[in-house]
Amino acid sequence: MTQTTTAPAAAPPADVRLPSPLRIGMSRSLHELRLFFREREAVVFTFSFPIIMLVLFGSIFNEAFEGTGIAFSQVYAAGLIGAGVMSASFQNLGVAIAVERDDGTLKRLVGTPMPRVSYFIGKIGSVLILAVLEVAILLAVSVALFGLRLPSDVSLWGTFCWVFLLGVTASALLGIAVSSIPRSGKSAAAVITLPFVVLQFVSGVFIPASQLPPWLSDIAAIFPLKWMCQGFRSVFLGDAWVAQEAVGSYELGRVALVLLAWVVGGLVLCLMTFRWKSRRDG
Repeated sequence: MTQTTTAPAAAPPADVRLPSPLRIGMSRSLHELRLFFREREAVVFTFSFPIIMLVLFGSIFNEAFEGTGIAFSQVYAAGLIGAGVMSASFQNLGVAIAVERDDGTLKRLVGTPMPRVSYFIGKIGSVLILAVLEVAILLAVSVALFGLRLPSDVSLWGTFCWVFLLGVTASALLGIAVSSIPRSGKSAAAVITLPFVVLQFVSGVFIPASQLPPWLSDIAAIFPLKWMCQGFRSVFLGDAWVAQEAVGSYELGRVALVLLAWVVGGLVLCLMTFRWKSRRDG
């Protein structure tokens, strides 16, 4: 009589601990960067526009501003650092997410096990790295071509860091929120880029705040770009320029409050307006 043996049942798999949403988001950041640098047009536009404007305006208006000893080119450099940060975050995210919504990428991501918050962590993490690269390039060009002096005081670099971090976070959240405005991915660039270019001219990037009509300054004061540029001017231009500010002060306390308010407000706007599907999907 043949005795049959039964193979032992396979042990149940041990519980697998899934990565945290933060870790998934960080991995997503690297993925977002790879996708970004594959799109040559996006890379060229995002990085080249502030640099071209800096070289163009700095070369044309290279005389010293009366009574300050500071060249116009250095004023443009400080302002365009703020514009570069907002370009890498607000404009980049606003257009990219609108395109992803239109081509169905967001709809497909919703069907994956990835936590939704990881998607936003990945987006903000990627633009943070892009903004650092943008600022580094602008500083290198400003120092090499226009004699911008980097501050030697550690406290000024501390101011630079908190203005940068609050500015890029507020701009990124605002970019995520406005991505829901364009009706399609094709119209996203025009819908988002045009207001951003106008905002640069009224926020003290190209024209000193003291020379703008009060009503334009009041409009600019609503948005974060004016306050980012003001904070960066305090770092790179210092006391020699402070009298040229609209109220004769850099108002760093107010800069911090407004940018922080935009971080909170931008988050609220994202929660209220963000859509994973395009309008045609309902």
